[in-house]
Amino acid sequence: MLKVIMRPLIFAAALSLSGALLAFAQADLPAAEIVNDEGGPVAITGEVTYTNTFFTAGVAQPLVILEDQAGFVDRDRGFLMPEESQVLGQITSDFFTSPFGYSISLPIEPQGSLRDVDNDGEEDTGVQVFAIAYWTNIFGGPVLEERDLFGGGWSTAYASTSVSSDPSAEGEIIGGKFLIYAPDDAQGFPSGFGEDGLLFTADDPIVGVPQGYTIVDMDADPFVFDRSANPVVDLIEPEFSALDDFSELSFVDAFDAMVEKMRAEYAFTEYKNIDWDEMIEEFRPRFAAAQLSSDFDAYALALRDFTWSIPDGHVSASSTPALNQRFSQETADGLGMAIRDVDDGRVIVNFLTPEGPAEQAGIELRAEILDINGFPIEEAIELTVPWSSPFSTPDFRRLQQLRYVMRFPSNSEVELTYQNPGDSEPTTVTLTTSPERESFNFSSFNVGLTGLELPVEYQVIPPGIGYVRIYSFLDNELLTVQLWERMMQTFNQAGVPALIVDMRQNGGGSGFLADQLAAYFFNEPHVLGFTAFYDEELDDFFIDTERPDLFYLPPEELRYQGEVAVLVGPNCASACEGFSYATTIDDRAAIVGHYPTAGLGGSVQDFLMPGPLSVRFTIGRGLDADENIHIEGIGVVPTVRVPVTEETLFYDGDPVLDTAVDYLVQQVQGNVAQTSALPGEGVTVRDGDVIAVGDVITDEIAAGERVRYVLFTTADTVLNIALGDAAGTLDTYLRLFDLDDNLLAENDDSVPGETINSLIAGFEFPANEILVIEVATFQDAAAGTYELSVTAAE
Repeated sequence: MLKVIMRPLIFAAALSLSGALLAFAQADLPAAEIVNDEGGPVAITGEVTYTNTFFTAGVAQPLVILEDQAGFVDRDRGFLMPEESQVLGQITSDFFTSPFGYSISLPIEPQGSLRDVDNDGEEDTGVQVFAIAYWTNIFGGPVLEERDLFGGGWSTAYASTSVSSDPSAEGEIIGGKFLIYAPDDAQGFPSGFGEDGLLFTADDPIVGVPQGYTIVDMDADPFVFDRSANPVVDLIEPEFSALDDFSELSFVDAFDAMVEKMRAEYAFTEYKNIDWDEMIEEFRPRFAAAQLSSDFDAYALALRDFTWSIPDGHVSASSTPALNQRFSQETADGLGMAIRDVDDGRVIVNFLTPEGPAEQAGIELRAEILDINGFPIEEAIELTVPWSSPFSTPDFRRLQQLRYVMRFPSNSEVELTYQNPGDSEPTTVTLTTSPERESFNFSSFNVGLTGLELPVEYQVIPPGIGYVRIYSFLDNELLTVQLWERMMQTFNQAGVPALIVDMRQNGGGSGFLADQLAAYFFNEPHVLGFTAFYDEELDDFFIDTERPDLFYLPPEELRYQGEVAVLVGPNCASACEGFSYATTIDDRAAIVGHYPTAGLGGSVQDFLMPGPLSVRFTIGRGLDADENIHIEGIGVVPTVRVPVTEETLFYDGDPVLDTAVDYLVQQVQGNVAQTSALPGEGVTVRDGDVIAVGDVITDEIAAGERVRYVLFTTADTVLNIALGDAAGTLDTYLRLFDLDDNLLAENDDSVPGETINSLIAGFEFPANEILVIEVATFQDAAAGTYELSVTAAE
């Protein structure tokens, strides 16, 4: 009204004439039947009800917004809603308690995209179409950007609209409510889906709509047009996101419902050769017996065993007090000893508890274990079913079997045959177990974790290489991104030449977040792969080839261009594996480790069983860009494998980390040699070694040759760099370069005839930089043995 009042009166007649013409233009359309005509909405309130167990996971900035639906109108799944169209609402109750409330105050004139949807063959102004939608602000900007919007399109969950549950329908809206805004009263809008059942197509029946805001209820036929001033619009949890609940069923009926669901929706039935009929034959009698005797603990144990029988590390059932007690009883004691495989086929002792049963019996570190309780060690291990079951890869299963084969009920008598290093014959002893957990904890892949870790922690380690640990993709998403981007800024500004990403204790989380953090290592939006889901309409799994998983690139200044190595192991699972795999595209990163990752290659869903107990299983089949299963049952395999030997098991330090450091140093050295400017025709540059402060290197140089060394430091240092030979006869030439081959300093003759022929003294070298030291001779003409030293200036 204020805008109209402030316009000059000279336009009043023109406005009246314009209104008449608009009304005439709309005369051919039947008017929409309006309910609750209070002039149109000014504010919208509602609730968001959720049952999905992952709904709040990692969420730091939940939002309810007006979402521009031009993407759906156009069927443009890459549509990015304009920033100015995003009207933010308020969350009015506890987000972490379902349902939570929201409120949106509507602007006088929204800034959405206009679309002409009246099908009259003429070019009209059109209307703005909005859904009310829930989002989370992952990347922390003032508005949602491409990455927050998963590449664009329109909401398919937790919005005021209902979307088809079939993946092959590609997000088709089938009901719910729109908020529309007409800039004048000459615009039309569909009043139904038409014969084809699709909205915004040629057969839609069209009605004229009034100027301003209107709520369109698409669950009625024809649509209802509501002009309430303060309408209530609840957001809709779609069927494919909602938690299936079998908890009120009997044990047997719940089992039948579970198998029916998993038979249809489990992503790897054929891949893992699962016979659901055999599963029914094996487990249904146990559920029936538990039901007949009203034995909840027997039911819970049967449910546990059912999930353990599926070789997929994503499959699990929640525990119970009785199962926890059973675990404590079965694993109560140990022998004060942990064992591991080595690559030569032996199983050896790699940990002894001081004064534990094994040590007191004379068993030594590195002893080979041959038999347990009369079973050859291989058979004993194979018969062991770990409590951490099930597993997707044989490597992880074997490592956990090695842990659990050494656990026993209290006060067990254990016969053990072993052979100590240097012994000519095996020894058999009978040991009594003790209630120790040190050996069990030692072999845990979670050793060292406190639960207080930030999702991303980083530092610079010798010799000037970046090191970061990503502990989770299920923590605060915004904090994770902020820490990751701060690291990128810090390392880029410092010129850190190489980066180690330690993923060995990352249990997964958001696959999308994992993919997008990996994107910081790339300059192209690569296709990562696809996820296939069960489609009820097709009765098969559907791959949406029009919507692949992609990198959405961060700002260029936040991308890291240096060398990268990713450390992996069996405790890197699910989204962690997605991140690790993504870094291998175009051989961007080396994968370093003893073993592959856990091999959990899909997305999961939970449902409820009686108790209520929760069951999790894999519903999304992860595929690579060629639509092949690439992670499930395989894992991300090291490209730089660290052998498992006595040397690495008893290594004083971290052999995987040190292998990665050595690998990156070699890569940086190679880059220095490849990017160095050619000194002249007939002169070659040879890659030397990494040199550290305090090192003295003696080597040979040929005529027409130069040798380059790489120096890292983690602190500001003043250096003295000396070059010469023992006899004082080699005419040397010393040059210093940065990584971009810029000459920083040079020296020909320090004191001719002395052992130090070339000297650069008092050179100030900043922390976390790379210094290239070039050894040469005068005019590249001489040959001989030289001595190069680097010392810190006093």
